[in-house]
Amino acid sequence: MEKRWVINEPGDEGTVITLMESLGVDRLVADLLVQRGITTFEMAKKFFRPSLDDLHDPFLMKDMDKAVERIETAIQKQERVMIYGDYDVDGTTSVSLVYTYLKKHFDFIDYYIPDRYSEGYGVSTAGIDYAAENNFRLIISLDCGIKAVGKIAYAKEKGIDFIVCDHHTPGDILPEAVAVLDPKRLDCDYPCDALSGCGVGFKLMQGLAQKKEWPFEELIPLLDLLAVSIASDIVPITGENRVLTYFGLIQLNNSPRLGLKTILNLAGVDKDLTVNDIVFKVGPRINAAGRIQSGNRAVQLLIADTEESAILIGDTIDVMNEDRKELDHNITDEALERVAKSNALLAKKSTVLFDRNWHKGVIGIVASRMIENYYKPTVILTESNGFATGSARSVDGFDLYNAISECSDLLENFGGHKYAAGLTMKIENVGEFQKRFEDYVVNNISEDMLVPQVKIDANIKLSDITPKFFRIIKQFEPFGPKNMTPVFMSEQVLDYGYSRPVGRNKEHLKLSVVDDIREGDVKAGIAFSMGNLYPKISSGVPFDVCYSLQENEYMGKVETQLMVRDIKF
Repeated sequence: MEKRWVINEPGDEGTVITLMESLGVDRLVADLLVQRGITTFEMAKKFFRPSLDDLHDPFLMKDMDKAVERIETAIQKQERVMIYGDYDVDGTTSVSLVYTYLKKHFDFIDYYIPDRYSEGYGVSTAGIDYAAENNFRLIISLDCGIKAVGKIAYAKEKGIDFIVCDHHTPGDILPEAVAVLDPKRLDCDYPCDALSGCGVGFKLMQGLAQKKEWPFEELIPLLDLLAVSIASDIVPITGENRVLTYFGLIQLNNSPRLGLKTILNLAGVDKDLTVNDIVFKVGPRINAAGRIQSGNRAVQLLIADTEESAILIGDTIDVMNEDRKELDHNITDEALERVAKSNALLAKKSTVLFDRNWHKGVIGIVASRMIENYYKPTVILTESNGFATGSARSVDGFDLYNAISECSDLLENFGGHKYAAGLTMKIENVGEFQKRFEDYVVNNISEDMLVPQVKIDANIKLSDITPKFFRIIKQFEPFGPKNMTPVFMSEQVLDYGYSRPVGRNKEHLKLSVVDDIREGDVKAGIAFSMGNLYPKISSGVPFDVCYSLQENEYMGKVETQLMVRDIKF
């Protein structure tokens, strides 16, 4: 698929020079920092040296005082408290974090994960009924609840109080809970409005610890769960989230809880874990439980207190993950074939597909895979409990949440973010939804948005990539949204003569490239799925390459190599 290269606007000239001089770094590094919003020495210090002292006061969040007070009352009166969370990574890590911490200080506590298939997303009537039957007086909802106005009113009728901890966009009416913690509330001035659901749960525990004067050190072992949540939920890794991820990765690498240690072993992670490793190796395994069977399994693993139980549950979840992979590959193939065979679908600027038999647990993954092949806003729907329910994914720059909101009269419920959402509708509304969604996309998307883009931080020479430069770039970690791995381009580079196709079917390309054949400063690179370009590259034709940098260890030797994103002649 053809890609659009977009070079970022360089940072303000005066700011770059001032930062360059105050930090004692070269111009390129200063420019990369300014592009990321790091414009002063003090900001750079906090960026390169994250500190837990930089966490915000939890009581800056609207309703935090009410939430903490209600938990204190529950502890004092020994009321039964239910920790209620969604079945995905953010939800299950949230529940595990809050449950683990409260269990240290309070016995009358249990958790509840709704069933994806019989209850669906968010707060359910079945969950509230279960709470009432088992004499729970307080429910703390995590990663859900902000739109559960009717359900929370129902709980109130049954004498059950709610504390909502959510990070999704609120509707026009907030639920009548004792406290609604959501940094996206319009009347909430909390400095970081991009916390994950688990992040909001952590702030609640931090607030409780502060009020009760419990030692902050007790919260640090919870940061491994929080790092998994932040990475998997694709929230910006800036500000407070950067601090939490930085120390969460230290916890994960040095002293992970038994459940996460089991997942790392199963995933074959034997080096320092990165955000990327969490996204592709840890998160999918935790998610697999909720997709294939029950999110309860994930929580059981994450709160496991013996190695034996962690390994037992971990093995079960690993099998579920293999089942999940097979399901999502099969359904993706079906969906791709359906589009390829339909000129009408190919001509549209959105993809909306419905099939009663597709597995509900993997349709979000299928939506993402469809975008990899047909780069357009996508909604994948299946049947569940007599309704069409599904997942939506977007392309860069297009606000999917707004598009779905415009069709809200056709929906039973929906929720999510700019780039990902879930929705449910009557099956008879699917056709009208397809039409209305497509109309909105046609009228609100630009042609540029329909071409995948590679965002490039800077145009550099290969000779600029020195060991010192790479060491500084590594200190930009942890990478993630709003602080992505820097991507560079180098123009008119040449094959040094050692490039070759690699892989089982020679589908990949191992590169050795130089700025100038006469200089011989050779850089190694790997270009996945670009083996077909070998004849042209080896013919001596100059080409432009865009790439990020990574460390590659081979036979005990460590070198910096180019992780190639695209090549243009």
